[in-house]
Amino acid sequence: MTASERALELTRLAAAAADDRSAFDLVALDVSENMPFADTFLLASARNERMVLSIAEEIEDRLREDLGVKAARREGTDAARWVLLDFGDLVVHVFHEEDRAYYGLERIWADAPVVELPTAEEAQGSEERRGEGE
Repeated sequence: MTASERALELTRLAAAAADDRSAFDLVALDVSENMPFADTFLLASARNERMVLSIAEEIEDRLREDLGVKAARREGTDAARWVLLDFGDLVVHVFHEEDRAYYGLERIWADAPVVELPTAEEAQGSEERRGEGE
């Protein structure tokens, strides 16, 4: 079993949104083999709590505006050290960089295949092409 095309579309759009808000160390994992409730995880890091919230909000806004998808659950916004956004097929984890190192989800999910994400230049080109079609 591999991640659905829908999950990959959500993941790529969420990654582009996170990148637009200066997230770093973006990693997407295909967890469909081991996870009954999600196909992909997107992990992103931020340097401070304000950036964690900004990245999470941008991801939510972009998925809602571009694809009509709303998060079913949102956790961690009070402390803003690890925000979890559950979009069904996609679960996004936006971490403060210290918390990401501490919890080490990449180590826990080391056997999950990595989903290739577009580079910033590829994402920008896709945004420009999408704007031309409107």
